[in-house]
Amino acid sequence: MIINTGGRTDTVNYYSDWLLKRFEEGYVCSRNPLFPNRITKYMLDPAVVDCVVFCSKNYRPILSRLHWITDRFNVFCHYTITAYGKDIEPNVPDINESIATLVELSGKVGKKRMAWRYDPVFLTETYTIAKHLETFDYMASQITPYVSFCIFSFVEMYKQLGVYMPELIPLTVTDKSVLAKGMGHIAARYGLRLQTCGTLENYERYGIYVSGCMTTTNLGEALGCRFKKMAHKGTRIGCQCMPTHDIGAYNTCLNGCKYCYANKKPELAIENNKLHDPASPLLIGHIGSIDIIQEGRQKSFIF
Repeated sequence: MIINTGGRTDTVNYYSDWLLKRFEEGYVCSRNPLFPNRITKYMLDPAVVDCVVFCSKNYRPILSRLHWITDRFNVFCHYTITAYGKDIEPNVPDINESIATLVELSGKVGKKRMAWRYDPVFLTETYTIAKHLETFDYMASQITPYVSFCIFSFVEMYKQLGVYMPELIPLTVTDKSVLAKGMGHIAARYGLRLQTCGTLENYERYGIYVSGCMTTTNLGEALGCRFKKMAHKGTRIGCQCMPTHDIGAYNTCLNGCKYCYANKKPELAIENNKLHDPASPLLIGHIGSIDIIQEGRQKSFIF
């Protein structure tokens, strides 16, 4: 099985002490987002956990201690660095600081186990097509030697986004094509493998691969192993990723990104963060008397 630490919140950035404590004690509990009184317990044992997948916008808080996990477990790290500034991502380090951390992280886990995420891509009066291509070019020139591939996707226009980002300029088919063509040419110039995930559009004509950000193929290549066949249904339309088990919680990320799908509103994340106990097996709060705990179904999918 695959443990996912970053799909619901930026765990390594804000909850690294808790995460390391869970691996030290050898288990973790996760609430069902739809049925909050149902809790799944996962054993953090290399015999059944094939890989621990991280996704973060800032690995600095865990960087010096990440070996506590990598010494025992396979890992794969997604590092999200975008063109946006504090107006969009108020609590995220700036581009150059993020790149410096990515370089250091790559030195610890290896290029094969690193992917750069440049997503979501959207337009405003500030973040124009030209701005995206200029910034992507600069970042690709710095990051390419330290990652195995780059993933990008266009913003998903869910209902909440219109409330928090009225400045968004809707992407047209032409806009997407121009962006994809430009990014594809930039990636080719630097020898960077560029791929989409979570999108229905196909841009192979621009040298962009159609794949999931976490598939049995790219994960197997990164870890030097072979996975058994399994469905790649993903979690949303256009997603081609293999199944993972997320141990985080929604409405807990303090990055404050205006486009975030995992937070209903920033104030809720701040309130939930106050309930965090690094010693609890749950990310937020504690196990109560009405909670139902079940053992997660865990088995290795590596041959």
